[in-house]
Amino acid sequence: MRGPPLPFGMEREQSIVSENKERALASWLIERGSVAIGYSGGVDSAYLARVALDAVGAARVLGIIGRSASYPESQWVAARALAREIGLPVLEIDTDELNDPRYAANPTNRCYFCKTELWSRLTPIARERGLAVVVDGTNADDLLGHRPGAQAAREHGVVSPLAELGFTKAEIRERSKALGLPTWEQPSSPCLSSRLPYGTPVTVGRLKRVEAAEAALRKIGIVGDLRVRHFGSRARVELAAVELKAWETGEARKILESAVRAAGYEDVELDPRGFRSGALNELTRSRRESDNGATVSGD
Repeated sequence: MRGPPLPFGMEREQSIVSENKERALASWLIERGSVAIGYSGGVDSAYLARVALDAVGAARVLGIIGRSASYPESQWVAARALAREIGLPVLEIDTDELNDPRYAANPTNRCYFCKTELWSRLTPIARERGLAVVVDGTNADDLLGHRPGAQAAREHGVVSPLAELGFTKAEIRERSKALGLPTWEQPSSPCLSSRLPYGTPVTVGRLKRVEAAEAALRKIGIVGDLRVRHFGSRARVELAAVELKAWETGEARKILESAVRAAGYEDVELDPRGFRSGALNELTRSRRESDNGATVSGD
């Protein structure tokens, strides 16, 4: 989740850079005057919400949660708890992306259809309430990956100030810790649909099975980054390196497999490569290269 510590001098220099970015973010928000935030309770949107509250005050900030079967219940509970803790006004709306056949088919640009649904519901609310700008928690690191949802944000006039000001994930975690936010060390948690290989239709049943399996792994004591990738009756579990060492053999391995099977999977595979954000993108690239006649290592 976090890299090795930097030497003290470099750490202080980096801290000064992130503090300056935070001041720039506060100025950016003050210039707009009011803001609606696509709020999931994750590391990025929580930090953005806290800085916005400090910059323009709770009366001019609204966090909007889009709820659907792809949004984990545990994340919703944590998001609501944090909102109460920091004084963030929250509005919840239901989104219906699973009933969009383009989304449910789970193409590689699935996130575009999800975000189109979210922003098409959220931006009118912001306008009705007189909020000057709609923002999301996209950061500078996100711009380097496969992010089809970013196009939907642009089409609806949604702005990404963290990315615009060059905030990396590490800097957001650092500043979150400095502000006393519990999310500073929270594992990343994208939507549950990201656990299904592209082309596997997204259904409520599949999402619930993934959610139950990941909740079961948390219950037995796994606290770091994890993913349960869904391959029909088989689950492929990815754990952060330190957790992988603790759970890959012996009685611990049996407990892990039992927990995942109790969620409805018949076979459980523990990925020896560990947790990797975007692992399903790797699988897609491998298949594409294989179809083109390239030699690739199998998944």
